[in-house]
Amino acid sequence: MKPIILSGGSGSRLWPLSRCLFPKQFLPLVGEASMLQDTLSRLDGIPGCSAPLLICNEAHRFIVAEQLRQAGKAAAGILLEPVGRNTAPAIALAALTATLQGEDPLLLVLAADHVIADTAAFQQAVVWARQAAEAGALVTFGIVPSHAETGYGYIEKGIRDLGSEICLPAGVSPVARFVEKPDFQTASAYVESGRYLWNSGMFLFRASVFLAEMARFAPQMLESCRAALAGSQQDLDFIRLDAAAFAACPEDSIDYAVMEKTDKAVVVPLDAGWSDVGSWSALWAVAPQDGDGNAARGDVISHDSHNCYLHGCEGRLLAAVGIDDLVVVDTADAVLVAHKDRVQDVKKIVEQLKTEGRKEHSQHRMVYRPWGNYDSIDHGERYQVKRITVQPGAKLSVQMHHHRAEHWIVVSGTARVLRGKEELLLTENQSVYIPVGEVHALENPGRIPLELIEVQSGAYLDEDDIVRFEDRYGRV
Repeated sequence: MKPIILSGGSGSRLWPLSRCLFPKQFLPLVGEASMLQDTLSRLDGIPGCSAPLLICNEAHRFIVAEQLRQAGKAAAGILLEPVGRNTAPAIALAALTATLQGEDPLLLVLAADHVIADTAAFQQAVVWARQAAEAGALVTFGIVPSHAETGYGYIEKGIRDLGSEICLPAGVSPVARFVEKPDFQTASAYVESGRYLWNSGMFLFRASVFLAEMARFAPQMLESCRAALAGSQQDLDFIRLDAAAFAACPEDSIDYAVMEKTDKAVVVPLDAGWSDVGSWSALWAVAPQDGDGNAARGDVISHDSHNCYLHGCEGRLLAAVGIDDLVVVDTADAVLVAHKDRVQDVKKIVEQLKTEGRKEHSQHRMVYRPWGNYDSIDHGERYQVKRITVQPGAKLSVQMHHHRAEHWIVVSGTARVLRGKEELLLTENQSVYIPVGEVHALENPGRIPLELIEVQSGAYLDEDDIVRFEDRYGRV
């Protein structure tokens, strides 16, 4: 059984913490690990699980690789989507990749950004689902509803005959139909009937069975995926698809493309404290709460406040007095204050930021790179100050700038600096000046992270003023 981890997403519903270039699956929203890392850890102990295959946006590739490294997890591969085409093409690519060596594994398809409180219950559901998947069924996991929810799609359990070739274990039902997000009255009736489950977007099926159903119901999509994979290239730990071929692929979800049309769909009930954390109010519901119903992360003090979600920024105190039913999220460059009943409208703020051409919708002040990260701690006319962290053994590209000079001051660790034809070794409290137009590079040859302060000065300071001559991460 090969896990397939879908790590897409635009990062708009949990703004300002989640952003386009750093969406929620990379954040530690519930525990100390990120949601992606929790998803990977949830696989430990499932019998017969091989290394997972991850599918992510090309812009997220180094974040995924770094979070795998931090978690001590190995991946069978990381597929890079040059553009988003929804879940059906992503899963088709995974199925095609998994069968390249003539194998035909079961595929356990999971989202990277779900909360599942009861890991044991999840793993037991996978064991139940496996029997049905081995018999040729396309299994989806339906969440046992705890209340009438209008934010989820529903699955109706059916009793129709799937044919003698599929033998269903106890508790597994055929899918009668998939239902779009209902209104509250309809959702209440669904829950009361006991015949409906929430649609989780998690699946288990044999790769060949899924590909056969794709060939039946979405042949053009499948051929586009074949072409994109046929023109793919290996780049470090990543598999780069043929961008033109994948861009021509139709866009659709697995539900619309296959699951609603196939006669092989079955559903396994899952009661494991699941949430897709699709809003700040949903995160508040699954987070630990104090006696006043407040869920807090970071350095937070509250007085006479009730049923709030309070998220403080690292290094800064968040104090709340006399507020109820609010979401307050403080980050280094943006603060959100919203009523819990209106958090679905956060995406309207994100759309306005996009319209105005502001960067806050897409990236944090902290920016992650394959070699480490940098934090833009101050800026003004003709200058910018960054705090840079370079991981042990990592190296920035050999580069030059047309419009800016740089001063580097080492705070901790050791820096190997190339400046023109010179090579310098700098330690704590030492500095170096890089003139405009000088070819240079920065490397951490040590065993601890290199921390330094960079002061840029010049007429143009944006990141596109970089000419790369050599780069171990393939960015030349």
